[in-house]
Amino acid sequence: MKQDHLKHLFQQEFSKMVAVISKRFGLQHIEIAEDIVSETFLLATETWKTKGIPVNPEAWLYTVAKQKTLSYFRRNKIFEDKVIPEINRKQEQQDNTDEFSFSQQNIKDSQLQMLFAICTPAIASEAQIGLALRILCGFGIDEIAEAFLSNKETINKRLFRAKEKLRTEQIQLAFPAEREITKRLDNVLHIIYLLFSEGYYSKTQNQILRKDLCIEALRLGVMLTEYDKTNLPKTNALIALMCFHSSRFDARQSGEGELILYEQQDEDIWNKELISQGIHFLNLSAIGEELSTYHLEARIAYCHCIKEDTAEKWEEILQLYNQLLMINYSPAAALNRTFALYKANGAEVALPEAEKLKLEDNHFYFVLLGELNKNVDKSKAIACFERAKALAKTPAEQQLMQLKIDQLLIRS
Repeated sequence: MKQDHLKHLFQQEFSKMVAVISKRFGLQHIEIAEDIVSETFLLATETWKTKGIPVNPEAWLYTVAKQKTLSYFRRNKIFEDKVIPEINRKQEQQDNTDEFSFSQQNIKDSQLQMLFAICTPAIASEAQIGLALRILCGFGIDEIAEAFLSNKETINKRLFRAKEKLRTEQIQLAFPAEREITKRLDNVLHIIYLLFSEGYYSKTQNQILRKDLCIEALRLGVMLTEYDKTNLPKTNALIALMCFHSSRFDARQSGEGELILYEQQDEDIWNKELISQGIHFLNLSAIGEELSTYHLEARIAYCHCIKEDTAEKWEEILQLYNQLLMINYSPAAALNRTFALYKANGAEVALPEAEKLKLEDNHFYFVLLGELNKNVDKSKAIACFERAKALAKTPAEQQLMQLKIDQLLIRS
């Protein structure tokens, strides 16, 4: 039995099984659900090693997990004494045993409800991402620790506190009331956005992990479109944004791990299918009157999927950033807006605007200052790139800054 196959199954099925068990027996038992699913996969590893992988491994996992779950709750008298009375209180006259199933519809409903439960305002956003990675994406503690540049102990403590919040706040694994769903959806979309960003701009050197983060964020976004109440224009706009960015994933870094700037990227490596999917979701997002930050960022990302470097393209990007800053100001957007200003109107116009930002702890800020100064003041440009190199978090970014410094020194 190949380890890669089992790992893929774990990442694909772990979250589904935990969500279904938690939905059936209550979110307060989420750690028990995780333990049961982990034991199921351990049994699968031992059994399949000698007997081979069954024809339908997913069905095998679901059957064993269901048996283990029912056995656990009955053995500990939680099932009869606590769970059934609570379920009866909420859902009178319902057949409790039949409700516990791993049907595709129940899996989808459980995962979507779990996503809304995790994104409760009672839990800090960083902990929400950790829970989403663990419970909804099936990531191991080691992988989550690497994604956050942290250690297992810190991540375990963070997840423990988050789960305690779910219990103490009595968060229900259910869709929020219809009048509140839009408000909670904003939080859900924000977490998916942060999850994607952690992959796309990740500081980890694990390329597979970075891609997996982006894929899982996309999967969660698409899952929202399968439910009428969450299949809204801003949901489709976020999916479009992620599709466009993901399409250039492989072109951003060489096989040796070196960063490749947008201008040097090979357009043939861009994923055309993802670009087409992005256009599809961008068109869907145009329905309605709401203009969210995701709409504007998706349109900007689409412009970057057009390789031709024209003044008209950068003028459009500049205007989109102007709108974005009016809706939701952020230092990162202001920095990107200044770069667009440089591309549209030149360094002479952009340099004064860049200096006003004063983002002294941001290495991208000094990269921009270096670019704007390279044809004006080489020594100042070199100093800016050196500062950017010192602030950069990854070896790939540091190597790129050194390359820029070397190029300027050669020209001196």
